[in-house]
Amino acid sequence: MNTNTTNSVINLDSESFSEKFKSDSQGVLLDVRTSQEFSAGHIPDSKLIDIYLPTFAEKISELDKEKNYYIYCRSGNRSYHAGVFMMQQGFKTVYNLADGILDWREPLER
Repeated sequence: MNTNTTNSVINLDSESFSEKFKSDSQGVLLDVRTSQEFSAGHIPDSKLIDIYLPTFAEKISELDKEKNYYIYCRSGNRSYHAGVFMMQQGFKTVYNLADGILDWREPLER
């Protein structure tokens, strides 16, 4: 499923999020936490775009809107709001790690 017919952020649990990302050749993994949180541990292959920085919207606008985005934060709140913003900007498919990295069961990169 590459098209989001609901035009909204799709919340996934950690297992579904991981499986879907690993099988998605068009998937991009985004961490929207702070650089300090990212340094403490992040999902491998994720790109950091801190939602709190003034450059957040600019950095998001530089991304390819045709790709599928898998976004996460600590608990799922910031990433959900980032996803809503991305959908408003014309991104096609955004998946949110519903309970954030707190629910992540796989090894983190430091």
